[in-house]
Amino acid sequence: MPQRKGFDNEKYLKEQTKAILERVKKFDNKLYLEFGGKIIYDMHASRVLPGFDPCVKMRLLKKLKDNADIILCIYAGDIERRKVRADFGITYDVDALKLIDDLRDWGIDVLAVVITRFDNQPAAKIFKNKLEKRGVKVYTHKFTKGYPKDVDTIVSEEGYGANPYIKTNKPLVVVTAPGPGSGKLATCLSQLYHDHKRGVNSGYAKFETFPIWNIPLKHPVNVAYEAATADLRDFNLIDPFHLEAHKKTAINYNRDVEVFPVLKKILKKIMGAKEVYKSPTDMGVNCAGFGIVKDKAVQEAAKQEIIRRYFRYACEHVLGFVDRGTVERIESLLKELNLKPEDRIVVKPARKASEEAKKKKKGNKGIFCGGAIELRDGRIITGKNSPLMHTASSLILNAIKVLAEIPDKRHLLSPNTIGSIANLKEDVLGAKSLSLNLDETLISLSISAATNPTAKLAMQKLKELKECEVHMTHIPTPGDEVGLRSLGVNLTCEPNFSSKSLFVA
Repeated sequence: MPQRKGFDNEKYLKEQTKAILERVKKFDNKLYLEFGGKIIYDMHASRVLPGFDPCVKMRLLKKLKDNADIILCIYAGDIERRKVRADFGITYDVDALKLIDDLRDWGIDVLAVVITRFDNQPAAKIFKNKLEKRGVKVYTHKFTKGYPKDVDTIVSEEGYGANPYIKTNKPLVVVTAPGPGSGKLATCLSQLYHDHKRGVNSGYAKFETFPIWNIPLKHPVNVAYEAATADLRDFNLIDPFHLEAHKKTAINYNRDVEVFPVLKKILKKIMGAKEVYKSPTDMGVNCAGFGIVKDKAVQEAAKQEIIRRYFRYACEHVLGFVDRGTVERIESLLKELNLKPEDRIVVKPARKASEEAKKKKKGNKGIFCGGAIELRDGRIITGKNSPLMHTASSLILNAIKVLAEIPDKRHLLSPNTIGSIANLKEDVLGAKSLSLNLDETLISLSISAATNPTAKLAMQKLKELKECEVHMTHIPTPGDEVGLRSLGVNLTCEPNFSSKSLFVA
């Protein structure tokens, strides 16, 4: 069904800006802010907090830009192993370049890039050279000697002191990254060490959207965060330090709680006898909870996200990206909230479409695939594979036909066009499968739209598919995945392959 708004961006922006600027003032107007999560296109947040602007954190930075320098961190190991950001299908180093461009588009410059845990990895050196040749300042930090237990070595010239100092000019220094584990905290603390040696009383704080500290531990939004990090085995808990110090319940997650005793010692050694924070929650300046205006809508959206994560990890397991323990972890979270995969509204229609395709082609030994999409008005449209088209192609064409009120029997692509593409794939490209994937279908549709008014009308409806829910009974081929991602749908699929071939183009 159409999603109800549950989050107020303007209220959130007001509270978040105020909290950050107040924290800056506590440290003689010099604060290093570890900025977690995705700065732009935070699709997880927009899915679990309906109404959340996926670019609201960029709006926040724009509000603060006159008072803020930006430092971008990236872990050398992520560059070397070409770690991929799943929602965009691009590697972290490419995402870092994209983030610099995105910030510039918003009128925000990156002061410097820090390659963390640098050990002369070949790919990291190439990345460094590429940035420097484009006029971007790059610093390299090695693994911090003594970390995590030997605080005396960590806070010394051998530890943080071995890192080059990054000269900043603004009272707020936002330290961000393309993803987790990028070395943001170490970069903040290294700068803190150098500042205090220079007599600058700078401070540290953490900004992270999830988990939300001032909603219940088992609130679906917080459980959705655990689902999103099931492969990392992260879990939420009541902050024991906060409870002891303030007699109040606050939610944090295991890694922040586990590292807090060491971090507290490091901060004390850098900053002197003064106790800066009594709990990891105290370190945060997180105000997302204040933006929730309709809790029921938010809870329902978060439950749907947990189911989406289940399907994603199930597929990643059969692809070899995650272990069985990750799937078991997400299954346990579903049970906690009494959820089933079939609670996702497009699952059953997609499976039914697959079964119908199988019955229609009785005796055919091929693999039968089905798909379903929920339109913004709640209508469910289905599609299935055929000798001419992949499931994703028929599904999207069926959906835009419905939106454009075009009769089902009316062709959007002429048989001649489809036949010509099939001949190209077979005779010239030597493809095994002649049916059109979604990427090929969308290109064909755009060509047909130049001479076919019906195709043009249908193509104009593609933008109405953004953020619609889609489920398929198989893992999409690369061409289907590219097309679905470009349309901006929320895709899930069963952990089944669309072909018996090991290589699928």
